[in-house]
Order: sequence, then structure tokens, then C-alpha cells
Amino acid sequence: MQQTSLINYQGQNVVVVGGTSGINLCIAIEFAKAGANVAVASRSQDKVDAAVAQLKQAHPEGLHFGVSFDVRDLAAVEQGFDNIAKAFGLIDVLVSGAAGNFPATAAKLSANGFKSVMDIDLLGSFQVLKTAYPLMRRPQGNIIQISAPQASIAMPMQAHVCAAKAGVDMLTRTLAIEWGCEGIRINSIVPGPISDTEGFNRLAPSEALQQQVANSVPLKRNGVGQDIANAALFLGSQYASYITGVVLPVDGGWSLGGASAAMTTLSDIAQKTGH
Repeated sequence: MQQTSLINYQGQNVVVVGGTSGINLCIAIEFAKAGANVAVASRSQDKVDAAVAQLKQAHPEGLHFGVSFDVRDLAAVEQGFDNIAKAFGLIDVLVSGAAGNFPATAAKLSANGFKSVMDIDLLGSFQVLKTAYPLMRRPQGNIIQISAPQASIAMPMQAHVCAAKAGVDMLTRTLAIEWGCEGIRINSIVPGPISDTEGFNRLAPSEALQQQVANSVPLKRNGVGQDIANAALFLGSQYASYITGVVLPVDGGWSLGGASAAMTTLSDIAQKTGH
């Protein structure tokens, strides 16, 4: 295998929850390219199988497999990690990236809709981290949560996501304190607007709107999955061995001011068009 990453994860075991599409799949593939054994998890067995095929293509010599579970179902999460433990033993890096989102004004957002996002993003994250904890209780165990700018930037039509992701980031900070004494590091990555992802395409469904978002980014481009994967490879490595409890924006500077204005514009357009 030709090493494509500057950071070597040869022989390490990496689990990516939500790792069958979008940003999380890109992260899983890049860990595989860096030499890691990678397990992915999501609700859809078909997506799990397709993702595993891509992992094997990226790193044929590695041990790659997938499990299917819903992060909202604790018993299913526990069974999934039991299967991972049988294959891997201990976990070196856990990426927790399960998420749900849809645009809706608070006035029209149902209680069930709000609860669904909270259950996937916040409760699901907690259940994944708590279940994985016994497999990571040692120095150099690394957890990376995939958050969202809504955690700290109020955005129209995103009250449910703002609340859920704010909880995810505070969970990161709290567990960094509680688990740091055992050597476990935990950090959050906050992606900016990332092209060709379901969430971004839903919020900015046309090329013109996506370009408008890019114009609001100080670096004048939307990100790509590789940008987020690079940050994950760094945070999970020995180069970040003294970094924990950090909520890291990887957004081209979008969170410095452009994000709120851009999302307000997209919200206005969505309400006028009914999307």
C-alpha cells in the first residue's frame, strides 16, 4: 500500500460512527489510507457494506468491517460495540459523527422533530461515547466528535440543531475533564460549509446559493471533506497529544462573522420559496 497520509496510523484501530456517507466517510477513508484498521457504523446495512468496500479499496491490507445500529437505541449501540470489541479489542480512535438535520422555523417545528434531532445528535453521542469508554480507558485513547457551527452561532430554522450541537460541544469539554486523568483525549471538530454533503446541499440547494455561501467565507471557498479529515488525522495523532477539550472550527474563518449572515439569507430564501 502506498502511504498517502503524512501521519502513520499503521496497526491502529479506528471506529467512525456515522461513517458511511459525507464528511464521516471521507474521514474513515483517510484513516484507512493512513494505515489504520477501520470500522464504520450507521443505521443502513447497505450503506455500511458500500463504505466497507471503499475502505478495502483504500487500504487492502487493513482489517475493515462495519456494524449497523441506531445511536438512539442503547441496546443496539452496546451490541454494535461488542461486535467491534470482538474484532478489534481496544479502540485507538473513535470518531462520533452521527447527526440529523432539517430546516424548520421554531414556530413550525414539532416536538417530535425537535426530539428526533436531540436524540440523534446529543443522546446518541452520549450513548456512543459511554459505550466505547471501556474500550478506550488507557493513555492515548482518542475521541473526536463531529459538531457543527450551529453549536455556537444562532441560525434561523436551526433551533433544534443549535440546541443539540451546543450540548455535544459541552459534552466534549466535560468528558475531557472527567476522562483526562485516564489519558483519554476528546475534542470536537466544527466543519464549516462543506461541498457535496447532504446537509449543505439541503441548506443551499443551488450552485448560486452555494457560491453565495463561499463568498461569505474569509478564504472565499467552501470546504471539502478532505479538510475535515486532515483535522481528524491530526487530532487523533501523537502530534496533538497535549490537546483535549478543544472545539476546533475547520471552516475557512466562516465562524468569524460570515456564517450567521449567510444562514439568515438562506433562511429568508427558503421561507419565501417554501423549501
